[in-house]
Amino acid sequence: MQVYLPDDLHAAVKEHGFPASEMLQKAVREEIRRLELIKAGEEYLAELRSEVGEPSPADEAWARDIVDQVMGHSEQAAS
Repeated sequence: MQVYLPDDLHAAVKEHGFPASEMLQKAVREEIRRLELIKAGEEYLAELRSEVGEPSPADEAWARDIVDQVMGHSEQAAS
């Protein structure tokens, strides 16, 4: 397998002496894992929907409020 890197990225890899092959392997493994987790989450949500039905607009608003609170606290903690 051959992999193309744009000139600027290739230069940066060489400049920093990064082990390109190892980095590529790690990145591909992480991306595969990320996609598997997304798929598993979607499957879990589908199971929940089949068991309890679709969330109501009130349920969705409640969930959005919680996410906003968590994200707000995360942003404040990072500041």
